[in-house]
Amino acid sequence: MKVHARVAGRMREFVESQKVFFVATSPLAEDGHVNVSPRGIPGTFRMLDDLTFAWIETSGSGSETIAHLRENGRVTVMFCAFEGAPNIVRFHGRGRIVTRYDDEYTLLAPLFVDLPGARAVVVVDIERISDSCGYGVPLMDYVGERELLQPYFARKGVEGSADYRRLKNRTSIDGLPAYDFDPT
Repeated sequence: MKVHARVAGRMREFVESQKVFFVATSPLAEDGHVNVSPRGIPGTFRMLDDLTFAWIETSGSGSETIAHLRENGRVTVMFCAFEGAPNIVRFHGRGRIVTRYDDEYTLLAPLFVDLPGARAVVVVDIERISDSCGYGVPLMDYVGERELLQPYFARKGVEGSADYRRLKNRTSIDGLPAYDFDPT
């Protein structure tokens, strides 16, 4: 394993070319549930500078990442090479939520694809950058995107997406406040 001072050069190219990444968060409570979520809709991840990245957080069946970031900010993001040379890159950092109702959202949202059901941008300040061999990660063929989430929320529209979040995203599985920003 090697630790790096910043995300630049080949590492930045590697990270920005990955089709999927994994987000890990955890509540502070000892009995809380650790969460790992895949992300990977094209156009939803962006390096903002050598020590900061962001992604569009879409509405979904849960809201663990948002709840944990609101509580403590701790996050690890992992990228794995499923094709080409073996490699694993991890960013450990502190994340924050910029909801669709925050002024900063109008500045950040244009950096990403326009996604129906987008609820926030997650911005992460990287505290530790490492890469390792990735010899245990299998080689896999990319087949394509699942065209399900965007049409689902497009059909719901803005208010229907907010209704969905009010129903499914207000608290985490551990009862922490999650995405409770939609006006009632």
